[in-house]
Amino acid sequence: MRGSGLVKRFGDRAAVDRVDIALAPGECLAVLGPNGAGKSTLLRMVATLLRPDSGALSVCGQELPGGRTRARAGIGYLGHDPLVYLDLTPRQNLELYAALYGLPDARERIDAGLDRVGLRARSFDPVRTFSRGMAQRLGLARALLHDPVLLLLDEPYSGLDAAGARLLDGVLADLGSARGAVMVTHEVERGVSLAGRVLVLRAGRVVLDEPVAGEASAFRARYEELVA
Repeated sequence: MRGSGLVKRFGDRAAVDRVDIALAPGECLAVLGPNGAGKSTLLRMVATLLRPDSGALSVCGQELPGGRTRARAGIGYLGHDPLVYLDLTPRQNLELYAALYGLPDARERIDAGLDRVGLRARSFDPVRTFSRGMAQRLGLARALLHDPVLLLLDEPYSGLDAAGARLLDGVLADLGSARGAVMVTHEVERGVSLAGRVLVLRAGRVVLDEPVAGEASAFRARYEELVA
């Protein structure tokens, strides 16, 4: 994934202002910054949910916007909303997404996904009966169902319970050589501890983009200075 000179405006305000971003296979990038810095807007452009006003963006080997449909097949997205249907069961939700992705081995993937997030025993209960953390764990199973090459996470820990947080920590720690991840988070120390590189935004612009070095706790003071 690579973007250069990305700009996204809402009225007169540039939410993202000439941002360059790149991600190598197997890399985890933490995107940090205060509220209103442009983090979620940047992630939504990478997810093909927003079109940049200017700049160039390539995702999963596809130039956008023309290749957005093919790019989406390689993206797993998890945000504040788990994007699951409350009146369906976990199994029905994953069956729906498996059909949308045209997965030939859907039943095996669904069983494995429910096991992975600890919801196999609740697979026939309506999601409406779930806690927020359980629903978010199902959202993670949905995001991983089609084995995406690019995992995009927008404040994914905000709704996760402890079991789900440990699971997501494991996913990010074991991306492998083929899958990359971009995680937008307010949890500075968690983001730095899990990522190989950090990108800090302030007022829509990049103020830091470099590999993680040293202890995550030591980065906090530097981060506060960057966004002050």
